[in-house]
Amino acid sequence: MEVAPQDPPPPCAENLRALYDHLVPHLGRWRVEAIDGRLVVSPVGSPEHQWIGGLLCEALLPVARERGWRAWPGLDVCLPGSRLPYEPDFVMGPKDAPRWGDREVFTDGLIMVGEVVSPGSVNIDRDDKPGIYAGGGVPLLLLVDPLAEPATVTVFSEPKDGRYARSTSVEMGEKLHIPEPVDFIFDTSVLLEE
Repeated sequence: MEVAPQDPPPPCAENLRALYDHLVPHLGRWRVEAIDGRLVVSPVGSPEHQWIGGLLCEALLPVARERGWRAWPGLDVCLPGSRLPYEPDFVMGPKDAPRWGDREVFTDGLIMVGEVVSPGSVNIDRDDKPGIYAGGGVPLLLLVDPLAEPATVTVFSEPKDGRYARSTSVEMGEKLHIPEPVDFIFDTSVLLEE
């Protein structure tokens, strides 16, 4: 069976958000985020990357349920005001978190986001995402870095002036206290499951 080639969508140059809205329906399973004034298009992630994201969600889902929150293994979120789009690997928030449209949740209504560092986005995940999420009003960022030597898990907290004032890192496999509003001892050894 021969598949007919598809024409690319017509150009859209209004602004970054309009370009994002224009492209996303045509991209399928690609992640699209606005980083430093550019749209960054990358594959969703390797099976190993997705597995760690799933383990993270599985480990934190009971905490979310206990508190009447929701946990999502990846969700479209956007910064208030600019509506710049991001897709963290893990998101925790109240079930009635404020939304923009049907798909996206505003970052300032979330409780925590999680990112799993991948080979194609090392600098973005390690360097850019903490400032983005702090500036977006997310109280906590959990950064899982299986590429570090040794692999680490870091929690960023106390967002202020576009930065997180505190961060705590442990080697993957150790216990990590995730501060308020979660206030949970996270046994990161669950992320080592193969």
